[in-house]
Amino acid sequence: MSAAANNAAPEGGDIAALAKGGRTNFFGFLLRLAARMPFLFIAGRLYGADALGRFAYALVAVELAAQLAALGQKRGLAQQLSRGEQPPAHIIADGMVLSIITGSILATLLMLFPHVMFPSGGFTQIDWLLPLAVIPFTLTDIALSALAYRYDIGTTVKARSVVEPWTLSIAAACGFFFLPHSGLALAYIASIFAAALTALIPLFRAYGLPHGWTPHPFRIWKLAMGNIPLAAADAVEWGTRRIDIAILGQFASPSAVGVYWAAQQVASLPSKLKSSFEPILGPVITRNLIEKNFSAIAKQVCQVGFWITAMQAGVALALGIPGEAVMGLVGPEFVGGTGALAFLLIAEVVAATAVVSEAALIYVARMKNLWVSLTTISLQAGLTVAFMVAVDRYHLPDHYSASGAALALALALGFASIVKGFILSRLLREPVNNWRWALVWAAAPAIVVGWIAIQLPEWLELSLGVPLILGVYGWMIWNKGFGPEDRLLFRRNVGKKTSVNAAEDK
Repeated sequence: MSAAANNAAPEGGDIAALAKGGRTNFFGFLLRLAARMPFLFIAGRLYGADALGRFAYALVAVELAAQLAALGQKRGLAQQLSRGEQPPAHIIADGMVLSIITGSILATLLMLFPHVMFPSGGFTQIDWLLPLAVIPFTLTDIALSALAYRYDIGTTVKARSVVEPWTLSIAAACGFFFLPHSGLALAYIASIFAAALTALIPLFRAYGLPHGWTPHPFRIWKLAMGNIPLAAADAVEWGTRRIDIAILGQFASPSAVGVYWAAQQVASLPSKLKSSFEPILGPVITRNLIEKNFSAIAKQVCQVGFWITAMQAGVALALGIPGEAVMGLVGPEFVGGTGALAFLLIAEVVAATAVVSEAALIYVARMKNLWVSLTTISLQAGLTVAFMVAVDRYHLPDHYSASGAALALALALGFASIVKGFILSRLLREPVNNWRWALVWAAAPAIVVGWIAIQLPEWLELSLGVPLILGVYGWMIWNKGFGPEDRLLFRRNVGKKTSVNAAEDK
């Protein structure tokens, strides 16, 4: 089979390809939701907010190292494969060698200076081994990006939504009884290695071994230098989801950090919906850039942006309205994070335009995108510190610190969405806007149902209220907001009859 055949979009056109990828990963989101809640319950009830806060702070350092080790290849790999300057297996091998080198250096530094992960000390020998997860974490991202280039999204679902979270939950539960002071660290390491194994085996089956390949220092150096703008953008984008924890850890107690991290884990579940489209959106955009089809790119960005906003808004309503009950599942001491949860869910909704715009900007205006990202994270850091100082000055409870950090994130991401959408629109000379008034019409009855649900006992509020909110919102958005192209997202037979062109012809 030729490379072209391997990389061809599924029948039905680009929008159908995007719909197929998003639909597969939406199923993955549901699986991840089912797996993440047991971990939060186990971590909150067994280990407590203090232990969870120390663990969360350590992960900031470990996952930052993993992001830097990837050197932008999570998204840049699609562009490298599109150029076809080397056999695909050789391109992937170069990327992996580069990440192994950088990851080894960063992991070694963290192990030599563990106080970067644990500023208050008190870490165990297993906690000290957390940086071992840096290299498999990075290789997993590269492998999944390479598979997504050939429209294999199923492996991403399996690795990130099934194997990784369930390994984390099961290992955390077992670890508490055998290594109660190191169970969370051990569970995290086990989950990252399990996800890497799940991703690498299909990668080698799809691309084969790099026969005839030898690493060359100049070629790998050139790859590293070319990816620096992408790496910086990735690190900044990741940093907007972690700098709040880093700053919060300097101003508030480990317990407050733990409460905030738990709220962030719940709120980040909708964010997986937008990351669902990233692997499939990259190859589609790069192909249209080669053909200079800018109107198609604008259309794809708007379409995916609306899909993301519509789905995230529904999930945000379902998790945010009964927020106290959701946070109460983790433990009674986590209920104070309800305000933070609400702001974090809002942040994920307003970030949709920034995310899809950046998916195109990293190819057409890397440096402009980087400067906007740097301004965004600077704005977020400044607002977060300002809110922390205000909480301290007026002697407000700890959970106000968590809410302030979440509000800072929402404001910063709103700024990024406005600016990045405007820049992309100017560059493509096409409108870029994913807002539709149908979102308001769908949200209104869902809010009413949610208000009724929170009057019920907590167990009914969660078991009955959450599905009802989603159901009412889904029915409204399907009937009042979705057109023929929008409904491709939930249609399995995206063949000739359901292609975009066919719909337009009719």
